[in-house]
Amino acid sequence: MMFGNRRHFGELLAGSQEGIASNILADRLRRLTEQGLVSRSPDPSHKQKVIYSLTEPAIELVPVIAQLGTWGRRHLPTTPELSIRAELLEEGGPELWEEFMVELREQHLGIPRPPGAGSVLDRLRAAYEAELAKVS
Repeated sequence: MMFGNRRHFGELLAGSQEGIASNILADRLRRLTEQGLVSRSPDPSHKQKVIYSLTEPAIELVPVIAQLGTWGRRHLPTTPELSIRAELLEEGGPELWEEFMVELREQHLGIPRPPGAGSVLDRLRAAYEAELAKVS
């Protein structure tokens, strides 16, 4: 949700690198909603769908997630395609984290970004896709 901008259950399920089962995903989304990290709202384009959004407390976890990514790259086996986003967030530091949080606030909370602000998500996605292309 944070890095792939997947907002519907089907997108989260289909885009899962772990191959998560639908019942496990449903349970995790329910728990994240109960804990106030994710919100659910009706999808205006389809009455049976909901849109999942990150809440402000979840968005404020970006620096923590970036630091966990840095730790993981140093201490756990990984692959270039799985570690590239963590590497970019590490290199970008707090300034990039803040830009990313501003972008997430726009996408998930509807808070407009300053004009001319670049997309951190696009940079992370492009780097990830470039690494995937090397593997293919």
